[in-house]
Amino acid sequence: MKIDAHQHFWKYDTLRQGWISDEMAVIRRDFLPEHLVGVLQENDIDGCIAVQADQSVEETEFLLQLAASHDFIKGVVGWVDFQAADLQTKLEYYSQFKKLKGFRHILQGETQRDLCLEKSFQDGIALLAPYGFTYDILIHQDQLPFIPAFVARFPDQRFVIDHIAKPGIKEKDIRNWKKDIELVALQENVSCKISGLVTEADLKAWTKEDFIPYLDVVVNAFGKDRIMYGSDWPVCLAAGNYKMVLELMKSYFNSFSTLEQQLFFGGNAIAFYQLNK
Repeated sequence: MKIDAHQHFWKYDTLRQGWISDEMAVIRRDFLPEHLVGVLQENDIDGCIAVQADQSVEETEFLLQLAASHDFIKGVVGWVDFQAADLQTKLEYYSQFKKLKGFRHILQGETQRDLCLEKSFQDGIALLAPYGFTYDILIHQDQLPFIPAFVARFPDQRFVIDHIAKPGIKEKDIRNWKKDIELVALQENVSCKISGLVTEADLKAWTKEDFIPYLDVVVNAFGKDRIMYGSDWPVCLAAGNYKMVLELMKSYFNSFSTLEQQLFFGGNAIAFYQLNK
């Protein structure tokens, strides 16, 4: 089964999607399952993971409703307030939803860049593993130095780095990111989504060669069983289309063995998010 491990749905709202810049204005509209299902079928993708894009309880409920109505949505990564006093109660409630696989907080947008090291935040993360919930780490590369200490505290928690931690691909900035992501990869409970690359490059003039140094680093650091494909649809549409993103990944992984390609394009996501359960 081929899985797109990272995409989003939303009913466009100027406040909730205020992060969409003028340069990305093409995605200032609704993106719902009926807009994606045909795209996945055309590209021979069997299912996807729908990831939160708004930090609200309503967002989690919205994605769960979509997943309940569409079989191709194999899992949901929702949002919950990790610093809430009633977090345990909320997790108990969410544990009834079989398609709810984990949670994410938009750390990249926090003024406090090391929020993940706050005791109140970590106390919340500590409650995830008993329920089998995963945690998606959404950060910019300046926050990577905080991640080894963060993930090391929770050796039984499954973590995944979103968008390879958003390095400065457009600026060809790689040195510090490489050093920091390699340290994160030493923690064996951390995987990495190879996703969101085209929107970190020059939106209108990227080439596949721009990404090869970054792909080499991630694959060498995390190995073949801790990386997974994600389109970051519909955000990727600001820099091309779904097929272009998929072909970029197919081109790079073409020289890998059949098994390694199967792991990257689905097997690793199935294992990480426990999609067969």
